[in-house]
Amino acid sequence: MAERNHMNLVFIGHVDHGKSTTVGRLLYDTGALSEQDYRKLKAEAEAQGKGTFVFAYVMDQLKEERERGVTIDVSYRKFKAKKNDFTIIDAPGHRDFVKNMITGTSQADAAVLVVSCKDGVQAQTKEHAFLAQVMGLKQLVVAINKMDEVGYEEKKFTAMKDDVSKLLTGIGYKADQVKYVPISAWEGDNVAKVSPKMAWYKGISLVDTLDALVAPTPPTDKPLRLPIQDVYNIKGVGTVPVGRVETGILKPGDKVIFNPTGKVCEVKTVEMHHEQLTQALPGDNIGFNVRGLEKTDCARGDVVGHPNDPPTVATDFTAQIVVLNHPTAIPVNYTPVFHIHTAQLSCSLVELQKKLDPKTGATKEENPKFLKTGDAAIVKVKPLKPVCVEEFKKFPQLGRFAIRDMGQTVAAGMVVSINQRK
Repeated sequence: MAERNHMNLVFIGHVDHGKSTTVGRLLYDTGALSEQDYRKLKAEAEAQGKGTFVFAYVMDQLKEERERGVTIDVSYRKFKAKKNDFTIIDAPGHRDFVKNMITGTSQADAAVLVVSCKDGVQAQTKEHAFLAQVMGLKQLVVAINKMDEVGYEEKKFTAMKDDVSKLLTGIGYKADQVKYVPISAWEGDNVAKVSPKMAWYKGISLVDTLDALVAPTPPTDKPLRLPIQDVYNIKGVGTVPVGRVETGILKPGDKVIFNPTGKVCEVKTVEMHHEQLTQALPGDNIGFNVRGLEKTDCARGDVVGHPNDPPTVATDFTAQIVVLNHPTAIPVNYTPVFHIHTAQLSCSLVELQKKLDPKTGATKEENPKFLKTGDAAIVKVKPLKPVCVEEFKKFPQLGRFAIRDMGQTVAAGMVVSINQRK
């Protein structure tokens, strides 16, 4: 049997364009959501007078599971296509969505941008597409949804495809990185199988389009990097940090270092979904028990590595950022909250070095006085406390970040170079 590839997918797009319904329909039509579960959700949705939300409930159910947060397992939804296995990350409509897209749990390999054919490109369509580009997502599938509400008309699809394509090429996507599929998530047209209602469409279904994406090679040859998501104190076991292996391999018996604290310990056991593992590989969400580790020795946002190639602790770093949405302007010494893998901390933009042309990357202005929405720039960042970051080109998973302020994402970026802590 051929080795199956695994890919992480993130669903993005404007609220109410049908992300959750698309996910629910996809899971149902690929058999990942059982008939029994579907019927239960349907009854629940109808009892609340929200019959059309049945598929959306699939992800909302997940949100409740996650808020209860009893187990160490991270809840995801998985489905299988003919050759790839997929994991859908996170409840798509979640208001902290952007933060989740960037924290360690959501290192997506590809994104599905859902756009309603009826409502067209909206503010969040732009913001999410931009983020996908800045976050280094090279493969994008655009699901043009709600085709049933525009009479399955080819010209409506073509017009919408042109609009989205303009937006995407404008922010740096190349035509060959993007695939377009007309769907009706509610009716199930073109989701798992091609629909006769759009005989003019000569392409393949959404599931087959996802199956044709190229799965990345797991970075097992790189040094270990494991950002901590949570730390549990389990009776009779001790301190159990939980997180996702981003690069490298972790095995029981390994000596590991927790940075920025510098605590070195030995791993006793590694487990995933309550099963003990002989090794954890990139993409595995694990809990691991460590000899001699106190709960105070590590926290969310710390990064685990091997002592011979420890995670980099920055005193400051240079980054390329894009300002997505700032109501006024960003001056020198602006100090918002940075979300870098699982870490969240205040950082200051101590230098605005140059403004770039977002499309070409050429320098437009040296040492600008401020940055505003739409600007791309090279800046120098000083974290207010020690934090582990890596250069984007070496470890993309630990080299990208979002900048949040006033309850919204104001910018996103990637780390270009680092001044390491001595």
